[in-house]
This record gives sequence, C-alpha cells and structure tokens, in this order.
Amino acid sequence: MNTAFDDADLPAYTMGRAAEVLGVTPAFLRSLGVAGLIEPERSLGGHRRYSRHQLRLAGRVRQLLDEGLLLTAACRIVKLEDSLAAAHRHILELGGTLTPQDDAEQPIPTQPDIATTSYFRS
Repeated sequence: MNTAFDDADLPAYTMGRAAEVLGVTPAFLRSLGVAGLIEPERSLGGHRRYSRHQLRLAGRVRQLLDEGLLLTAACRIVKLEDSLAAAHRHILELGGTLTPQDDAEQPIPTQPDIATTSYFRS
C-alpha cells in the first residue's frame, strides 16, 4: 500500500528542516529558488515546503559547489541530469531498454587522454 509519504514530490520538509538535513543554510535554499532550480510549494501561511526530490537536487548542487563549480553551472548540470533521468524513466515505462552507454553515471570522454594517445607519427 502506497501512502502520500512514499511520494518523492510531496512537499513535506520545512525550510529549516530541509536546511538541517542537507547541512546548509536557509539562504542556500533560497538561492536555489532564485537560480530557478527548485521552486518550493508554499503552506497556507506562506512558508516554503520542500520535497525529497527537491532535497536530492539541492544536495547534488551542494556537491558540485564543493567541487569548485559556480552556482549557475551547478544548477544547469543538475537540471540536465534530472531531465536525463526523467527521460530514462519514461523510456523504461514505455517498454524500452537502456544500453550501458545510456548510463548517466558513466562519464563520456570528450577529449583524448594525453597519457595514452600518440600525437606524433612513429
């Protein structure tokens, strides 16, 4: 039996609790709203409410910031990752299959590895 609490999009976390769970400040969560990454629901009293899905996105942004990316770049990456994951779920729901190359967790090399590539003819 599924309950409302099984729904990852249920806005169940107050701003204070969400910040505590992520180990960030409420200002960080507000900045993600300004950046357009997450838009929390509002309670009848006007308080922000966050879902588990939004907390997962915010946590990923925090990870990318810790790796040295700018906020705008981190938000863009997280949006693209989230869109790709949604597309993969949709493919599977339609009965399709994904190949190992479709795995978003595997980095795709974008330039030659200078340690193994020969740039001069032998």
